[in-house]
Amino acid sequence: MYKLNIHLLLLIIVFSFISCSQEKELIWEENFEGKTLNEEFWNFELGNGCPQLCGWGNNELQLYTENNHLIKDGYLVITAKKEDSIYTSTRITTKKKVEIQYGKIEIRAKLPLGKGLWPAFWMLGSNIDKAKWPLCGEIDILEYVGKEPGKIFNSLHTKNSHGNTLNTKKTHIERIENGFHVYAIEWTKDYINFFVDNQLHYSFSPENKTEDIWPFDQPFYLLINLAIGGGFGGPEVDDTIFPQEFIIDYIKVYK
Repeated sequence: MYKLNIHLLLLIIVFSFISCSQEKELIWEENFEGKTLNEEFWNFELGNGCPQLCGWGNNELQLYTENNHLIKDGYLVITAKKEDSIYTSTRITTKKKVEIQYGKIEIRAKLPLGKGLWPAFWMLGSNIDKAKWPLCGEIDILEYVGKEPGKIFNSLHTKNSHGNTLNTKKTHIERIENGFHVYAIEWTKDYINFFVDNQLHYSFSPENKTEDIWPFDQPFYLLINLAIGGGFGGPEVDDTIFPQEFIIDYIKVYK
């Protein structure tokens, strides 16, 4: 009996070591602690995108402000509003502050509800100012549009595919609007896999990785926003839904 227990103990130690060695290394996280957004990590993008990119390139209706969000009880809460005839919301990025190349990137978030809303967690190539979009590449880890309840969109935009958004997957997930869910990608030099609550929903791994097909071999930065209307989220907006909240619990990046 004594020898058996020793053997079991040794097996437990070995398997525990293997399990720990396979865990991914956490290299950055944002838990939205404190009372204000951490501007060591985040930038605000303001207005309607004009004159460079009016409507933010998608005919979106909102003005982005610094006043449509708050940090409360460890959550980032972005609130979309209609004030008189003006829609307002928030858009933040980690450009030139937190940039990532490869790894697992995940967000735990609760979606807003209503026709015309378009919450997103996404990434852009850090060379965007020089290469321009879509050559810089775009990774849409989470997109949801209120006009299509129960569906999550995962997309990749490249010079080769952006016109028709060839590299995309729309997945129906029962009760996705209820409570918090974890949206993630695993990104390597060979593939990008998309997950919701640890379930794989889409994978992109082209054999021919030219610049036009695979701009995903460089650093990217993060964006979070809640858009209103636009070519994807609209055109119709239900004005009776406002205000609506896009709530983010955390973001984690693993090596």
